[in-house]
Amino acid sequence: MSEERLRAAFAGARVAIAGGLGFIGSNLARRLGDLGAEVLVVDALLPDLGGNRHNLDGARGRIAVEIADLRASDTIPFVEGREYLFNLAGQTSHQGSMESPFDDLDLNCRVALRLLEACRKVAPEIFVVFASTRQVYGKPRYLPVDEQHPLAPVDVNGIHKLAAEAYHTLYREVYGIKSSVLRLTNTYGPRMRIKDARQTFLGVWLRAVLEERPLEVWDGEQLRDLTYVDDAVDALLLAAAVPETDGGAFNIGGGRRIALKRLADALIAANGGGDYTIEPFPDARKRIDIGDYHADDRLFRRITGWKPRVALKDGLVRSLEYYRDNLAAYV
Repeated sequence: MSEERLRAAFAGARVAIAGGLGFIGSNLARRLGDLGAEVLVVDALLPDLGGNRHNLDGARGRIAVEIADLRASDTIPFVEGREYLFNLAGQTSHQGSMESPFDDLDLNCRVALRLLEACRKVAPEIFVVFASTRQVYGKPRYLPVDEQHPLAPVDVNGIHKLAAEAYHTLYREVYGIKSSVLRLTNTYGPRMRIKDARQTFLGVWLRAVLEERPLEVWDGEQLRDLTYVDDAVDALLLAAAVPETDGGAFNIGGGRRIALKRLADALIAANGGGDYTIEPFPDARKRIDIGDYHADDRLFRRITGWKPRVALKDGLVRSLEYYRDNLAAYV
């Protein structure tokens, strides 16, 4: 779908983004503002998650921000009269979900269910896009992983994300709430949390090279695919704008797969210097690690015409440039 068609789909549209001060949510809000949408961002700014007021600094367009904890706040005002809801609320830390499983339950299940209930009551015509995770597949039985792969999460976070997917399926089938689900892989780029590994390992790596510290690469031979945040935002927009996505759950990848050691080399090359050490996986992480992963996202590409446009080298350079200019706001 061309930029002109996206503008036609979203110009003047009333859109809500749950988790909109976070990494992907804020990039989505900025893009929607550029497209002419009227955007309501809702975020709790919980300290262990990715919300950051700086993420919307300088954003253009009509973007309103509401600070509210969706686990307990009245959700009806956030969806009433809205045409689209993008649910990027929740927590993404796999280890964090094992350490605080009930918090993960509330953040990833209770919030999704409360938003869907609000849609059922006051916004039955809304279209919901839910950001899920590749973690619902667990340890891959074959590569690349397509949507027919068995669903067998290996951590609490994956189980709760899968349950939230099921809520969206149920509310569509029983109440007619239109929705689509995107199973994201490692997403990176400007505005992600880099102070720790609660959002993504690559954030910790970026901080290390910018602070001229050696980064740690666990194992080094594992395969991953990564999605630059602008490409992930395009996928979210298309998931809402293309009617044929209704009722689907789709993988989103980033193109070619890469071993973690080669990724570290690419990051250091993009930075113009740095160093790393190869370390074994910590025991707690190893127990829930999924091993090699890369996505087969041909289904979403075929339905929407989406494909990643930002090469890894360019995405790493853009990310480093952003954090060089804004590091104090993220550490």
